[in-house]
Amino acid sequence: MRSRVYIGTSLDGFIAKEDGDIGWLTQFANREAIEAYEEFMNEVNAIVIGRGTFEKVLGFPSWPYDKKVFLLSRSIREVPEALKEKVTLLSMKPEELVSYLSNERFSNIYIDGGKVIQDFLRKDLIDELIIARAPIIIGSGIPLFDHLDTDLQFEHIKTMVQSNGLVRSYYERSRK
Repeated sequence: MRSRVYIGTSLDGFIAKEDGDIGWLTQFANREAIEAYEEFMNEVNAIVIGRGTFEKVLGFPSWPYDKKVFLLSRSIREVPEALKEKVTLLSMKPEELVSYLSNERFSNIYIDGGKVIQDFLRKDLIDELIIARAPIIIGSGIPLFDHLDTDLQFEHIKTMVQSNGLVRSYYERSRK
C-alpha cells in the first residue's frame, strides 16, 4: 500500500484561503499542470478525502473524480444520492483506513485535503509527497503542514518548473 499526496500550495504554505477559496491556485492550472495531475491520477486506484475537500468539490460544476472516493467524516451522515456509487463514507482513523483499503485490494491511494493529510502525516502514513508551489503569497489560510510529534524525513526525488512559474517537487518518505 502506497499513500500519496498531490497538492498545490502558495509560496507561504497555504492550500486554500480561510474560507476554502482556491481561485488563487486554479489560475496556474495550465496544460502542463493538468497533464501532471492526470498522470498522477492514472497511477492511483482510490482517493481519500475529508469533509472540507468533499464540500469543496460538491460545488464544482461536475464530480471531478473517476476513481473510488473514500470520505472520512464524523459529521457527514450521508452522501448525496447521485454519488452513492462513487463515494464511500467512513469514520476511521488513518491506520484503520489503510488496513481496510489494503484488505479491499487497493494498493495506491491518493490522500487529499488539509486535515486528512495532516492526520496521515502524524501517523507516519504518507509514502510520497508531490507539492506544486504556486508563485503567489496569500498571507493566511489553511496550512498544508501542522504540528508533528516527531520529525519525518523525506528524500527529494525531483523538481520540475512549469512555464507559468509553478514549481512541482516530488518527495519519498525515507525509512532509514
